[in-house]
Amino acid sequence: MTALPRHNSARSDYGEHEEAIVRYREEGTRRALAMKNRGPLTIGSNGKVNQEILDAYNEFGFYVFEGVISQSELSDLEADIADMLDRAPSHRGSKVDRHGRPALGSENEARSVSFAKPLADPVGGTDAAYGRHQAKMIELDPPEGAPTEIVQLFSGALQFSEAYLRLYGHPKLLAFAEAVHGKDFTPFHEAIWIKQPGLGGSVAWHQDGFTHWDSPDLDENTHGFNYMAQIYGCDAENGLWVVPGSHLNGKLDIKQMVIDAGSDRIPTAVPLICAPGDVAVTNRQAIHGSFANTGDRFRVSMTYGFHRRSSVLNIRSGGVHSAVTDYTDDYIRSRSQLIQFGIEARKLRFPGETPYVYEPFAAQAEAFKWSSDRLAELKDYNLQDLGI
Repeated sequence: MTALPRHNSARSDYGEHEEAIVRYREEGTRRALAMKNRGPLTIGSNGKVNQEILDAYNEFGFYVFEGVISQSELSDLEADIADMLDRAPSHRGSKVDRHGRPALGSENEARSVSFAKPLADPVGGTDAAYGRHQAKMIELDPPEGAPTEIVQLFSGALQFSEAYLRLYGHPKLLAFAEAVHGKDFTPFHEAIWIKQPGLGGSVAWHQDGFTHWDSPDLDENTHGFNYMAQIYGCDAENGLWVVPGSHLNGKLDIKQMVIDAGSDRIPTAVPLICAPGDVAVTNRQAIHGSFANTGDRFRVSMTYGFHRRSSVLNIRSGGVHSAVTDYTDDYIRSRSQLIQFGIEARKLRFPGETPYVYEPFAAQAEAFKWSSDRLAELKDYNLQDLGI
């Protein structure tokens, strides 16, 4: 596999907290691996997802699908990610990359590349994203010689990577989306999270939804879910943590939970433990967050999600992943084309695979027949993200 570029880094010291943090990781890992919510993403002869998987996902609010991505597909993804990092702006606000070429996304209207300070928590305890990150995580001093800022996130990443677009059309993952949200499920948002070893920052505990908490129709799947496809795997040190079952209890007082814990380590949370090629799915209503990556392993997550159509149709929303606007039928249909493009792109790379049939565009599939020169048609598609 292609090696991603590395900065000089060193293991950061949590000081007096080190022993408690190590114990927290070990206990969380044991509890995570003992849960009955991991295994292959099995599809029955009827084309439906195994009901035991759906039951476990609905109970815990997350599931780890093991071995979804083949080695050849992982290699494709890693090569594209390495290329994207090489083409990233040389620094925040730059229009050129480190080679002096026009930077990736420099001609886009939508946000493409986000930077963050090493080992920092830039949003915890702030009003960002409607104030959903209620409490700040521990921030650490970067190692000597660390860069001032590092690439943390690629947004709208389907337009920059054919390999990611092909993953987006994965038939089993789309079948799971149908099982949870119905045949007319819609997109949400696509990104690539980069947690560099010894440098990657934290993301404060939060619940993703922000539109429907007070709705009388609120249920456990109202705000959709996210996939996190793991290129290198993840563990308690560099991966996401989730509070099992928290998606069932509406909007929660995370700040009070942190106060009660006496630290940023919520005691009931467990880490996602994934090998390379595993794909975790997490309910967006579940409390989740991640700590600074003080270890020596990259964590690269291909993150994308889906909604049920009734949650987004005729909703006025946005302001986090896209501008505030009305999610009309035409708006949703335009954004949902990316699913069909992903299915068609995947057919070329994996011709022996039975493709997923996406009902909203099944009759027009021929219009989405894929070739690499069509990637330009996806420019700024994420201006129409469906954030709720």
